[in-house]
Amino acid sequence: MITKRTKLLVLAAVLLLGAGLLVWHPWEKPPVPVATIAPTTTPTPGNQIPTVLYAHNLVLRKGPHFRAYVRWIGGQLVSTRSHANPSFDDQSSFVLDIQKGVIHVNIGDIADYLNTSLPNSSPLTKVRIQPAGAQIKIDGTLHKAVPLPIELVGTLSATPQGLVQFHTDKIDVLKIPMKGLLGGLHLKLADLVEAKPIPGVQIVNNSIIFDTEQLLPPPHIRGQITSITVKPPDIEVIYGNAPDDEVKLAQWHNFLRLSGGSIDFGKLTMHNVDLTMIDASKDAWFDLDMANYQAQVVHGYTRMTAQAGLEIFMPDVDDKVPPKLSKDVSLEWLKDRNRSLPIDVPAQ
Repeated sequence: MITKRTKLLVLAAVLLLGAGLLVWHPWEKPPVPVATIAPTTTPTPGNQIPTVLYAHNLVLRKGPHFRAYVRWIGGQLVSTRSHANPSFDDQSSFVLDIQKGVIHVNIGDIADYLNTSLPNSSPLTKVRIQPAGAQIKIDGTLHKAVPLPIELVGTLSATPQGLVQFHTDKIDVLKIPMKGLLGGLHLKLADLVEAKPIPGVQIVNNSIIFDTEQLLPPPHIRGQITSITVKPPDIEVIYGNAPDDEVKLAQWHNFLRLSGGSIDFGKLTMHNVDLTMIDASKDAWFDLDMANYQAQVVHGYTRMTAQAGLEIFMPDVDDKVPPKLSKDVSLEWLKDRNRSLPIDVPAQ
């Protein structure tokens, strides 16, 4: 005969199993063994000289809800299309292949990205991410028959393959330690996870492995991650053996410099690239929106160097810069030499 205590134990197990499965329900593709996960590789055009990349104090917008704060990086801008130049007008046409660098990601930005990126059918809503000492705490609301509060506490680290690992040390549902109850039922976290991750996500035992190049919107960043540290309000990611002298790095100008190779932007193609985008403001960071970079160029100042390179002094994307008063030069203007020069062209 089934006792009342047995019924309650079975009901609790069913509830916890359902909650655990729903936490990972949004993931849609089958997992890949950990040994096969490696930073994504991309094709490069045949015989193309690589474009060397160097940047300091750059806020790189990756879609409307995510920003990477580049304290400094050195590497290459690599085309993702065979026999085609990378294009600033197509952020998926290139990746930033980082050899060394220091990048910060705001913890609040990560939560905003998750809340805006999860599908409407997702049972997990109202995601919050907070630092918990050297760890990260994730809170959310899990919807089934009734809303259930859920909390995960874990540690971030880099895998030998250079990916991001979130090792869960504690999972609470209804403020009840999930691991404690599951231990009595001889189950592990992996037994509760539905095997349907999105590309770039792998569940292994009590850890979640992320390939950020696949997960986050373009422009994609890849490279060998050597350390990940919680530094509220940010998470600091270091590539290679990059030094992190915050005081010294903050003294550099804000810029993005590209040299070598070929790049398309707007109606132009630049061969043997010599291009520097420089922050025209005095802000601590250069806010560069690659999806709308042309507006920043139009409101900035461009000059050609003696080596046929381009230097573009650009306002931040959010600066309230009034539109330029002059219009494009027309054929009618060209026919009349008595007309004045455009208002923003210095007279000689």
